[in-house]
Amino acid sequence: MNIQLMTDGGADIPKRLQDQLDLIIVPLYLHFPDGQYQTGVDLDITTFYNKIKENNELPRSAAPSPHDFYEAFKKVDADRPILMLSLSKGLSSTYENAVAGKKLLLEEEPNRKIEVINTKTASCGIALHLHEAKVKLQEGYSLSQLVEHIEERVEQTATLFILKTLDNLVLGGRLDKVKGTIAKTLNIKLLMKASEEGSIEVSEKVRGDKKSIRRFIEQIGEYTKNVENKVISMTHCNAETRAKSVLGDIRKSYPFKDAYLTEAGPLISTYGGEGALVISFFEEK
Repeated sequence: MNIQLMTDGGADIPKRLQDQLDLIIVPLYLHFPDGQYQTGVDLDITTFYNKIKENNELPRSAAPSPHDFYEAFKKVDADRPILMLSLSKGLSSTYENAVAGKKLLLEEEPNRKIEVINTKTASCGIALHLHEAKVKLQEGYSLSQLVEHIEERVEQTATLFILKTLDNLVLGGRLDKVKGTIAKTLNIKLLMKASEEGSIEVSEKVRGDKKSIRRFIEQIGEYTKNVENKVISMTHCNAETRAKSVLGDIRKSYPFKDAYLTEAGPLISTYGGEGALVISFFEEK
């Protein structure tokens, strides 16, 4: 079955994977003092970092509107089923707006087949789900089979984060400036994870960059075993050398079958800050 895969600007898709997919991406919005930009459309990652330095403030993010999704769905041939993998409902209204856009189109064209999945993850986590969808499409899965499989995989996905700096949490008002200064003085690094509901929570606080990276890698073994047949996906925030080094250390300890690596886009970089790393893989469940 010729299923159209879709996602949104909360996903970070490695070029190697994207080249293998016929993928439609619905961009999110970022509001800077000089105007509104669409991720991946009129805002590249270099311009994004320059704007933050110029303004010394982070942009506000906004989900695509229901109409944005309606328009994206409508462009797909009416006879072609659509599977939309959305940024976590716990992080954004993107999922609800995608569902609303689907309903708008179904009012006009009730025979269309459109499924929207709340991935409960972001960034490289959505890339991992898209990789899984690609594999199952090659195996000839129908839309209903693919939806059932990806929904199972959503519940088996571990998404872990490590922040190198707390600057963006302070700038974005998510961390008190005094607490941020104390954490910086004590060289405290945050290890974070996606919760079962798909929000982000702090899992550990570790002093020192090397110790925090070591703990970041150790955590993988607490979530999964038998990784020889599994894929790991990683994104980094303007830290390619750091990411390659950490991914190399991960694969020495855990021989994943394959690994994807790409730079995080503006949305994830807004929250992670420079040097942040995100990994996703399937748990042992």
